Amino acid sequence: MIIVTGATGALNGATVAHLLEHVAASEIVVAVRDPAKAESFAQRGIEIRRADYAEPGSLPAAFAGADQLLLVSSNGPAAETVSLHRTAIDAAVAAGVGRILYTSHQAAAPDNPFSPGRNHFATEQLLAASGVPWTSLRNGFYAHSMQWLAGPWRETGVIAVPGEGPVSWTAREDAAEAAAVILASGGGFDGPVTITAPAAPNFAELAEIASELSGRTVRYQRIEEQEWVAAQNAAGQPAQMTQFLLGFYQAAEGGFFAGVDPLLGKLLDREPRTVREALQATAG
Repeated sequence: MIIVTGATGALNGATVAHLLEHVAASEIVVAVRDPAKAESFAQRGIEIRRADYAEPGSLPAAFAGADQLLLVSSNGPAAETVSLHRTAIDAAVAAGVGRILYTSHQAAAPDNPFSPGRNHFATEQLLAASGVPWTSLRNGFYAHSMQWLAGPWRETGVIAVPGEGPVSWTAREDAAEAAAVILASGGGFDGPVTITAPAAPNFAELAEIASELSGRTVRYQRIEEQEWVAAQNAAGQPAQMTQFLLGFYQAAEGGFFAGVDPLLGKLLDREPRTVREALQATAG
């Protein structure tokens, strides 16, 4: 049995949809915080269970009988994330889960300026110490995030960001499909597994692609961190979110998102979606 948490979200919801291409609905269970939002799965013959990382008592029954358990990373406050993951992993161990798979990130590292990378690394350490076979799906940075992280270039004609670093922008849809293939394979993927698009363009290269797609000149402009922070503050961005986003640009500049791996294409048996395709959807 394959149990998937967070299936009402975009990532693991798509993973379940792709799983149905490989295994019968009777072999899948979705464990979600709000079962009322998962009725579409029930209509396809998938069992629904309630599970909330913040409510440890809800987890043993939700995870029972799992040969494989796909844990979605928490999107709660950063200070609580690793603690919530620890609770979920402990419950999986107690339930006798055969393998734990976790939606991590390619930049999982203790020194990553981008805080989710540190949280993912800490969670991977918990998995390694659990005694249960585990797989960490280190997905590339999701390509749809460009619509925020590249700034309002469609209106301004400028990608003005505090750094130029390369990012292996990866389609979330491709990462979801790859997770389904790995789950359906039943094994052979141990520890961290890197799932990225085949290229990692920097922001200057993004500007070139945006120019080609939009039919007008889009420039890249590197701005100083303090200037960028001041602009965010002036626009009313909460200070905590500004620092969170700044960590992304610092991590990109430090090469944390630069790595690429051919595995995604092999899992999909096709070329992964490119950054050009992601930009094309919003180029206007």
